[in-house]
Amino acid sequence: MPKLSRIFPILTLAAATFAFATTPTLLDINTATPAQLKSLPGMGDAYVRRIVEGRPYTAKNQLVTRGILPQAAYDRISSSIIAKHAAK
Repeated sequence: MPKLSRIFPILTLAAATFAFATTPTLLDINTATPAQLKSLPGMGDAYVRRIVEGRPYTAKNQLVTRGILPQAAYDRISSSIIAKHAAK
């Protein structure tokens, strides 16, 4: 039977690798392609077009405050998006 001290580092590495691999990547609404935006839940052509035409955004909640998306649509995608500020 293997010693716990030999198995523990392997299990720790495996857990860290799994956590890293499953960390979701946030989609920047200022630079995402229409195809990337359309991959978000509930995003059809009309919403995608409105998001692209409304760029740039300084905060992701501007999708709602500017009337780009209704609150329900925003709620579905808010955990998957970010609005990075453009470099000056």
